[in-house]
Amino acid sequence: MSKLWGGRFEGENDQLFARFNESLSFDKRLWRADITGSLAYSEGLKHAGVLSQEEATTIQDGLRSIFADLEANPALLEEGVRQGVEDIHSFVEGELVRRIGDVGGKLHAGRSRNDQVATDLRLFTRDAIRSVQGLARNVQQALVDLAENNLDVAIPGYTHLQKAQPVLLAHHMLAYVEMLERDLERLEDAHRRTNRLPLGSGAMAGTNYHIDREFLAKELGFDNISINSMDGVSDRDYVSDVLHACSLIMMHLSRLSEDLIVFASTEFGFIEMGDAVSTGSSIMPQKKNPDALELIRGKTGRVYGNLHSLLTTLKGLPLCYNKDMQEDKEPLFDTLDTVSDSLAVTTIVLRNTTIRKDRCLHAASRDYLNATELADYLVRKGIPFRQAHGVAGRCVLHAVQNQLQLEEMTLETYQSFSPQIEDDVYEALSLESALAGKNVPGGTAPNQVKQALATAKARLQSAS
Repeated sequence: MSKLWGGRFEGENDQLFARFNESLSFDKRLWRADITGSLAYSEGLKHAGVLSQEEATTIQDGLRSIFADLEANPALLEEGVRQGVEDIHSFVEGELVRRIGDVGGKLHAGRSRNDQVATDLRLFTRDAIRSVQGLARNVQQALVDLAENNLDVAIPGYTHLQKAQPVLLAHHMLAYVEMLERDLERLEDAHRRTNRLPLGSGAMAGTNYHIDREFLAKELGFDNISINSMDGVSDRDYVSDVLHACSLIMMHLSRLSEDLIVFASTEFGFIEMGDAVSTGSSIMPQKKNPDALELIRGKTGRVYGNLHSLLTTLKGLPLCYNKDMQEDKEPLFDTLDTVSDSLAVTTIVLRNTTIRKDRCLHAASRDYLNATELADYLVRKGIPFRQAHGVAGRCVLHAVQNQLQLEEMTLETYQSFSPQIEDDVYEALSLESALAGKNVPGGTAPNQVKQALATAKARLQSAS
């Protein structure tokens, strides 16, 4: 297949350079976007008087036949790679000319591969954003279901990975629902900036043909057009936006993975992961390893690297298009694949997780998680908090030294630390009181968690 730019050249490219230069091996993923963009552009050329109705119809029929054949047999693209076709644009145009003759060559009038690839990548990316958003909502739904099915389960909350205060497991799960909600907002913002049409910018200065760019934007479902032709062909900010949003998704999935890995450990034992998402050891028969979660945690660094790679590629580029920008696609494609797989696997993990309620209750009821409740009890008795904190701390020290829980200490002992302590202290120290007392919006009190759960469910319902 001949190149799109060979007229000025007398010699052939070095074979190693040709392989180094080609991008069809990875930008073949853009074939749907490339043909979709070309169909709209043929209409634009017809409206501009560059193509007759007959020519436009012939080109569009040819493009649709290529689309149908690639849909049925994607291996045709691999044949193009073996033949040394340079990129997806060369493949589609070459195949079009082969099928309909020289009229196919008229499609490129006023269009550069620079604004063509910029359009293709935006078409591809905006669809990919919607797909990732759907997968993220699936994770949210799995978290909501896990929370709703275990509303009565309390676990220790941790700071510094040390037991801090009791919380409802549902409250813990809903924290990740909120993280993913912010991720969805970031993706929506990235979609808004992605959905601008650069087609009609030409190579970098615009086009000599009277192309109705607003018509093209409407045909292709873009919100608006790029304002400056130089920016139109060289802007990859939106790709960076997507990679950044995906990096934060992976960070949140990695944190969730770490929590679940810890909770599934023998030492914690709060959950048991299902066989569907666990592996064993080649030497230790008793092992049940959380490999799915460890892989998500590990792949987070890969996505971070893709973001850094793209930013480094773009940082020194002069206007306008430079071949360096061919390096935008593989980081984007790899990130979208990795994030999509990670979200899908996270959903499967959550659907295959069993909560061990007895272990959770035992852990939430011991090790002085109610020490703050003791301090707050003293505050209600009129003692300034800083003094109350000190009294509670001394009570904890006594309990530790005597291998007691706070609720196991006698009232006489308590009154030796503070005469304001009365027998109602035991109610204040109960797990139920500790949870119910956090009755503020965003708190772990059961009624607040139920309200948060209802809000999360309503959001998911409205998004479906």
